[in-house]
Amino acid sequence: MSALAPAVYAGPIIDCHIHLFDPRRAEGIPWPTPADSIYAPHLPEHYWTLAPAHGITGAIAVEASPWVGDNRWLLETLRGDPRMLGFVGNLDPAHGQFRQELEWLEQEPLFLGLRYGNLWDRDLLTDQDQSGFLDNLRRLAASGRSLDSANPDGRLLDGLLKLSERLPQLRIVIDHLPNATIEPGEERAFMRRIEELAQRPNVFAKLAEIPQVREGQLRLDPGFYRERIDGLWQAFGEDRCFFGSDWPNSEQVADFDTTLGLVKRCIAQYSLAAQEKFFYRNAAQAYGLKL
Repeated sequence: MSALAPAVYAGPIIDCHIHLFDPRRAEGIPWPTPADSIYAPHLPEHYWTLAPAHGITGAIAVEASPWVGDNRWLLETLRGDPRMLGFVGNLDPAHGQFRQELEWLEQEPLFLGLRYGNLWDRDLLTDQDQSGFLDNLRRLAASGRSLDSANPDGRLLDGLLKLSERLPQLRIVIDHLPNATIEPGEERAFMRRIEELAQRPNVFAKLAEIPQVREGQLRLDPGFYRERIDGLWQAFGEDRCFFGSDWPNSEQVADFDTTLGLVKRCIAQYSLAAQEKFFYRNAAQAYGLKL
């Protein structure tokens, strides 16, 4: 970290974490629910009314549905827009249809990986002991795709430690670490897990969900976030931390302009070369993209 804060990054950005959904579909959607403020169509055309003003040139969609068929819906939603660089799908490696669905997805260049974590009543720590689970993720790794996690807490990190030890060849992306759930008094134990995961070169940190609300107010001072971001940055290094906005879920905390502005100010404490890696180049390493 430079002693003097460099200029705020103004180059191209790849947003590695957005969600797309359309509640107008006849079958509905599992998330968000009608009670959520973002329960409305959120499709590429809506995203691209916001993103270019911030230098975003490409985006990766992360599936927010456990329905197997929604992988196909998401693929077709992205197809034809070259700014949509790919998607992270959702399949259960313990499910009997996993291999068949993965073989179909493997034929699609836009398919970048799968997500598995604290969603849809899943528990990676114990689920990976189910029959076929590891063999199926071994196949995912062999295809060159990644595994995203979801909504980190101490138990999920334990699951990722166990999984990365058993399948070191699998690229793992830990989502939403700046807003991880840490029980009171568990901060040091949490960071020990982070530091152990960071020692494994195939594990990456996606720093989505940076903006946070405390005592009913959105915190806009980058200093409020510095300790957590510095800890993650020091653990993973500038080559394995990268950006995701979490749009439109982020809209429930702050509008897009505020989110991007805050993230840029938080990361401005690092060199411009490191900022370029964070906002642009590291996406290629995490997801096997050709930029």
